[in-house]
Amino acid sequence: MKSSFAPLRHRAFRGIWLASLLSNFGLLINGVAAGWTMTDLSARADLVALVQTALMLPYMLFAMAAGAIADTYDRRLVSMSMLGFSLCSSLLLTGVALTGVLTPELLLLLCFLSGTANAMFGPAWQASVSEQVPAEDLAPAVALNSVSYNIARSFGPAVGGLIVATAGSVAAFGAVALCYLPILLALFLWRRERDVPRLPPERIGWAIVSGVRYVMHSGATRSVIIRAILTGLAGASISSLMPLIARDLIGGTAATYGLLLGVFGLGAVSGALLMPHLRDRLRGEWHIGASTALLGLAIIALSFTRSRLTAMPVLFVAGVLWMQPLTQFNIVIQTQAPRWVTGRALAAFQAAMAGGLASGAWLWGHVGGLIGTANSIACSGVAMLACVAASRIWPLNHEAANIGERTRPLATPEVRLGLTGRSGPIVIEVEYLVDPGNARQFYDAMLEVQGFRQRNGAFMWSLARDIANEQCWMERFSCPTWHDYLRQRERMTAGEQAILDRAAAETLDQRADRIRRLLERPVGSVRWRAESQDPGLILPINGQSG
Repeated sequence: MKSSFAPLRHRAFRGIWLASLLSNFGLLINGVAAGWTMTDLSARADLVALVQTALMLPYMLFAMAAGAIADTYDRRLVSMSMLGFSLCSSLLLTGVALTGVLTPELLLLLCFLSGTANAMFGPAWQASVSEQVPAEDLAPAVALNSVSYNIARSFGPAVGGLIVATAGSVAAFGAVALCYLPILLALFLWRRERDVPRLPPERIGWAIVSGVRYVMHSGATRSVIIRAILTGLAGASISSLMPLIARDLIGGTAATYGLLLGVFGLGAVSGALLMPHLRDRLRGEWHIGASTALLGLAIIALSFTRSRLTAMPVLFVAGVLWMQPLTQFNIVIQTQAPRWVTGRALAAFQAAMAGGLASGAWLWGHVGGLIGTANSIACSGVAMLACVAASRIWPLNHEAANIGERTRPLATPEVRLGLTGRSGPIVIEVEYLVDPGNARQFYDAMLEVQGFRQRNGAFMWSLARDIANEQCWMERFSCPTWHDYLRQRERMTAGEQAILDRAAAETLDQRADRIRRLLERPVGSVRWRAESQDPGLILPINGQSG
């Protein structure tokens, strides 16, 4: 059985993980200090609430862009750049607060900049975990990163409140800036193995499109995204209604609120540490389903609590259970997404969770206003129980589970035209000879081929059968440019190669290499240039048809 702390034996991960504890404390301290500062600047409740909006909104706005950047450029350098941006934002906020020129609008702007930097940092940092530990330690490493955040969530608000109370908001903002220095140093000292790219990086806009298409055509990733939204939506009542639980159900004060938050956070830390043990005993969907069902029951039990003595153990158990599906979803993303798209898949997961929690907070707050806090929490628990059924509709299927590199390299395409990287569109036709008796098996295998072609970048995929030759089948798809086609080929994993091999095994000669690659030219919009050394190149003339 893999130890929860096994990843810490790797020096790079250990140094970055320990430093991330402080940076996570900085995030929580920043939220407390900014919120309290806004109460000093303005008594308007909407402006106070907008502090959290300014800090969290970038996670939804820039998630896919952050993932695209993480997948396109050196993740270590991206992480350091974004941390430097966070450090500068914190120093600027400290300086502005120190000089006394801080206004509510300026505070919101600086909080938004800080949130943007942290949102851009997240996918690059999380995706780099697979480069810091071997594959067998990836799952506990992901769980340990959750431990790091939940330790900060358990104690960060209290530490932030203490700093603000004893030394003021300026000191708290300065402490936040200092919290970023250790992780910057740890990333600087990390000697990441550099991959020499064979192709130039994708343009960011097109990289975002590639990430969205991967999520759309990857069954496992799409299922995780949908279920993360539903889980966040159902379970958001715990954090969003916690102040009302402390005040209305228990009859406590602000100190009670902080205590309940801390207990829930300690439960989450314990849940992340228990993750490897529970995964060994309850595999996959059983693990997620059981923890989700028990979490629903715990939330319902929370609605009946009327004292700290009953609320604290329920919240601790809820924290343990809350971490199980969320960490499992994160592990599925990181172990099923190929390296070329890991950052974008994680960014989509991050945006899904943020969206689910934000929507759930509004929903259960609105329901609580209509039927009362306790009843709203009970409804939230029932909704969490309903999430168990999601495994039947959106199972975490493991297509092409082997995301390692192919052991058999693809042949170099033969090219006689003067192509550039931007030449295109490129049309690919692959011919297969299939015994009519194997037609159904071949067709089913090709549906799996369609899935990985499309999530790797192929457009307009189709499969046709020659009406004059019942043995001849033709697969056809296109890529926008020559470089996009080369990227699409290189993205094929060992698991996807196995899918293609299974399809080829249904053919008469076990071949899938009768390939034609065509440079498409729309009819009627271009004119041939007969004197060109390459008659396959067609040039437009004054926008006229010819």
